[in-house]
Amino acid sequence: MFDIGFWELVLISVVALVVLGPERLPHAIRSVAKFVSTAKNMANSVKDELAHELKVQELQDNLRKAEQMGMEDLSPELKSSVEQLKQAAQDVQRPYANTSPSDVTSERSEDIVEAIPSSTDSQPATADKKAD
Repeated sequence: MFDIGFWELVLISVVALVVLGPERLPHAIRSVAKFVSTAKNMANSVKDELAHELKVQELQDNLRKAEQMGMEDLSPELKSSVEQLKQAAQDVQRPYANTSPSDVTSERSEDIVEAIPSSTDSQPATADKKAD
């Protein structure tokens, strides 16, 4: 990355030891390492995001080309993949359209009902048992 050789690292280490001293040097090394790892993580995330966006752009270009060529000329496999891409694009545009609030509440109520033990499993104490 910086094209630093072994002797340059030794020189930097000696200068850091002289300037910072043996007491503050470990803390400084940890701080620099933390900063470098944060910078690497940020660079990797940006790189991954750009690769994802380029892939999406390439898929969109291929879809436009397919539409321009005409959908009749495509093989059945390509037609199915185009349909899958269109469906995925619609799902991304409206991610919560498939679930309605009534579905969510009915699922929650079913979960609650299943969690409550039935009354036949636990019989209430009778007066005879309390008297004993």
